[in-house]
Amino acid sequence: MKYQNMIKGSFIRRRNRFIAEVRIGDRIEAVHVRNTGRLGELFVEGVDVLLEPASNPERKTRYSLVCVRKNGHWVNVDSTAPNQIVEEMVRSGRLFSDVTCIKREKTFGKSRFDLYVEHGGEKHYIEVKGVTLEVDGVARFPDAPTERGIKHIRELMEAKKQGYLASVIFVIQMKGVTAFEPNWTTHPAFADALKEAKAAGVDILAVDCIVTEDSLEGDQRIPVCVE
Repeated sequence: MKYQNMIKGSFIRRRNRFIAEVRIGDRIEAVHVRNTGRLGELFVEGVDVLLEPASNPERKTRYSLVCVRKNGHWVNVDSTAPNQIVEEMVRSGRLFSDVTCIKREKTFGKSRFDLYVEHGGEKHYIEVKGVTLEVDGVARFPDAPTERGIKHIRELMEAKKQGYLASVIFVIQMKGVTAFEPNWTTHPAFADALKEAKAAGVDILAVDCIVTEDSLEGDQRIPVCVE
């Protein structure tokens, strides 16, 4: 996926979940943050960021914060991007073969999953999670407790029980990680649910991304450890 007319800034502080202050040249600008996660390890005063101008000139914030510089590399923090990345990979045949149907926001039980795909005669529910947290080369999710995430995993287990294919795909919005694992420290209940889901036949995948100053592209599968 591509971004338009990106500009650089310097992070100052985060006012709340949705707004941050960024220095652009000699002015300070309030910008929209496209991620409600904590991102404490990324949002450090003085760090370089990339901003995309708003397409709507009437919007209160003129820019959206899309990327943050960490250890010399860009990390994409756009929480709207992972679904598009997975859909692009599905459409290109990089995840499944013989794809005949792709739908977004498909309901099963009491949950609405990010993608529903029919391929090879199978019906497949997919939940997508964006990952921005990296510790010592290992990507981790979540960076804050997520009861909604546990609910989705339970529903995927039920879909699998009823004969559907079911997957959680973690999109790691950066390069340079060697593995993915659930964040046992931050939310052990989510980690336990993910481990249980794998044992029940739910497929747990992780893919990293190539991040440039104006694009994000799903790249390689990364080893997953849920033990």
